[in-house]
Order: sequence, then structure tokens, then C-alpha cells
Amino acid sequence: MPEWIPSESSSKGRLVLRAVDVFSSEAFDDVNVVALCAAAKVTTGTLYHHFGTKLGLYEVVRLEVERRTVDRIAGALAARADDPPAVAVQAALLVGFDYVVDTGRARLMGATVPQGRDDLLEAAVRSTLDPHGAGARVWLAAWRAALMCTLDGFSADDARSALARLRLDDH
Repeated sequence: MPEWIPSESSSKGRLVLRAVDVFSSEAFDDVNVVALCAAAKVTTGTLYHHFGTKLGLYEVVRLEVERRTVDRIAGALAARADDPPAVAVQAALLVGFDYVVDTGRARLMGATVPQGRDDLLEAAVRSTLDPHGAGARVWLAAWRAALMCTLDGFSADDARSALARLRLDDH
């Protein structure tokens, strides 16, 4: 259960909710703090007070979207618990892909995890697939590449189909 759920009723919550949209549509370096704060109807001081820096805000936003994505992937893994691990993981990652694309969060989730923080998606996949191997990381690299393809002009259907064609042996 998350420690805090952003809501429109607080300045911090408005800032996080607007930042989710902005960081989903623009590259980190292109996000203008003044414009972001104006869209959230807060001052830049609010950003610096609650998050320290633009990067601090980004990390909170990324973690929030990552948790939501992990919830869907974990649910799909649980629903496919009787399937071979590679089949379950592939199905779950397709569910996660659809969620991220449908919510417009491909830029956020296609990016690498901020340095110094565990990859929650990798942990979820690793627990099903290969607790001690590299398979989870390889699958997630392909998953993130498919998300980035949607930003590079490929259709979501084409990127999803490419992801669905990948195979990993169950051992």
C-alpha cells in the first residue's frame, strides 16, 4: 500500500499529478519547472520544499507510475500462476505494456530506473521467472524498448506484436 496517494486537494498532490502528465509527454531535460508549477497552480518554492529538485520530483513521479504498473503486472502474474513461468511473465508484461501505453506513460516507464534505486518491475518478474538469472532484466529491456518504439513512430500494435513474439525457454 502506498504511503501517500497524490490528490488535487493539496499543493504537493497537484504538483505530482501534473508532473506525471508532463514527464510522460516531455523528456526530463525539456521540462520547464516554472511552467510545470504554473500548470499545477503552485509556486516553484512548493516544488523545492517538497522535492528538493526537479530530479527529486521526477523520482517520486517515476516511482508512483512504476508502482501502478507493478500492481498490474503482479495481478497478471497471479492470474497466470499455473502457466509456465516464461508464458506467465510474457503475458504479464503485455498487460503492463497495454496499461502504460493506454495511460500515455511510455516515456516514463520506457526510461531506465533512476540510479541507486531498485527496479520494482525487475523484482516482480524475477520472483516468477528466474530468481538468480538475467532473464528478468533481458525481458524488461525488451519491454522498455517496445515502449520507446511507440515514441519513435512505431504503432503500439506493432511494438506489442514484436514483444509478443519474443520467446524465453522455461528452465
